Order: sequence, then C-alpha cells, then structure tokens
Amino acid sequence: MSGAASKTLLLHVAVIAALFVLGFVLPEYHHGVLARIMVLAVFAMGYNLLFGYTGLLSLGHAMFFSGGLYGAGLAIYHLGWNAAAGFAAGLASGAALALVIGALALRTTGVAFMIVTMMFAQVFYLLTFYFAEWTHGDDGLVLDAAARRFAGLDLTDPMTRYMAALALFAIVLFSTLAIVRSAHGRVLVAIRENEARTKMLGYDTFANKLAATVASGVICAAAGAAYALLFGYVGSTFAGVQYSILPLLWVLLGGAATTLGPFLGTLFMYYVVDVTSSYTSAYMLVVGAALILLVLYFPKGVLGSLRQRWARWLP
Repeated sequence: MSGAASKTLLLHVAVIAALFVLGFVLPEYHHGVLARIMVLAVFAMGYNLLFGYTGLLSLGHAMFFSGGLYGAGLAIYHLGWNAAAGFAAGLASGAALALVIGALALRTTGVAFMIVTMMFAQVFYLLTFYFAEWTHGDDGLVLDAAARRFAGLDLTDPMTRYMAALALFAIVLFSTLAIVRSAHGRVLVAIRENEARTKMLGYDTFANKLAATVASGVICAAAGAAYALLFGYVGSTFAGVQYSILPLLWVLLGGAATTLGPFLGTLFMYYVVDVTSSYTSAYMLVVGAALILLVLYFPKGVLGSLRQRWARWLP
C-alpha cells in the first residue's frame, strides 16, 4: 500500500473512530443531532458520487431519498413488514427509480439533465399528495416504536440509533472510497473531465453514467430508509425541491469529489442553522454570509481547497 493510500485509510478510520467515541461522551441533544447528520451525510455522499465524481448536476435527488423513505415507511406502516424487510424495500425502491429515471434523463446533458431530473422529482412530490390516502401528505406517517426493531435491536433507543447511523455512514463511506478508487471510478472522473475523449477511447459512457446513477440512487435511498427507521417519520416534505438543493450545498461546502466532503459540509451547514436559529429569526442571513465567505476563501469547498493547496493525497 502506497503512502498516500495509507494516509487516506488512516484518515477515514480515524473519522469513524472519533464518531464512535463521541457516541459515549456527547450530551443528549447533540447525540441525537449527530445521528441525524450522519444519515443526511449518507444522502450527500450519494449525491456526490453523481455530481462530484461524474459531473452530472441533478436537482432531483430528493426523489431517491424519499423513494427510500416511502419504500420503507409504507411497507412497514401499511403492510406490516418488519424493519429489515422495510429497509430492503426502501433500497429496491431507490434502485428502481434510479434505473428508470437514469435511463431517460441521461439521454440529455448539461442544463437539460438538471431540468429533467427536477421535473421527475416534482412529479414524485405531487404523487405523494395525490396518494394522500396512503402517504398522508404533509402530515406524514409516524412509525410505531414496535415496528422499529432491526435484527433484535430497538432503533428507538438513542445509543442504538446513533450506532446504527454510524454503521450506515461507515459502510457507505468505505464503499464510496472503493468505488472512486476502482477502474469504474476513474472512468467516471474521465467522463466528468471530457466525455467525448472518454468515448473515443472505447468506453461506454452511457452505461457508466447509468451505473453511477443507480449507485447514487441506492445510497440516497438507504439514507431515506434509515431516516424512516431511526426517526420514525415519513412525510412529503422530504420529497420537496429543497431536499434536492440541500445535498448540493452540503457537497459544495465540504468539497465536491472528496469522500469526506459531504459529511463536513452537512455537519457545518446543520450546526450553523441550528445555532443561529436559536438567536435570531433572520438566521438565513447568517447562513448566507457564512456561505459567501466559504466560497470566497474555499472555492472548491473546504476539503477540495485543502487538497488543492496542501494535501494532494486526499481522495
């Protein structure tokens, strides 16, 4: 293993170890907040795979997150499935959505791709209201505590919930690292940099982009299904356009095309909103000012700029 690869592995292991230790020392409020951040960071990591590494700007990823959310939530609430089966249903829903939407949307490029994904996401959002008899629309569904048991573990218990969120975060983090370091990951970066040249070299760019879309959709759906199980709520809010914009902001803040950037961006954004909203109703002004400063001093996101200036080995 090269020196850069060893540093990368140690950094990722250290992050997981630090989060594990924090699970035992954080006060109750921040314990719950960090569990939520880890789940949402998984959502951002799924988005980063398509946007950061493949170069496809989507405004429809709320559809994949809420696909996993509803796939798990509806199966548990209406069909009486257990948590494990519900989580699997959420993953299957995300994979099916990503495969179908990807096959259609990837026939476009650039701004057209962004608009098409946003349109599909809006259709999905409206469907959550059209089938309100099942989804309960904005009111949403609250999952019973008895249904939120996974492999004998009670997911309503704060420590169990935290460790489950950490386990999902760790699995997706190392899976993402493996993908971007694989031959497929290098092809995705080549497509991002110059798709025409990549195609000329003999690679099937459409198949590679579709595979990236499905992988991205499954990761986002895993975050949605986990959110339903860990926090017990399923609602239309998560299918709204703001939940397609948020992962884009998180990724841009932390650093697009960096494996840890989505987590850093989610952590920063969540806490800035959380802290400032407790002091002023104009908290979005503070958030906006913070975003402007970050863009000025870290134009490629925090980790992206650090990689460019000092740590070239960051993945």
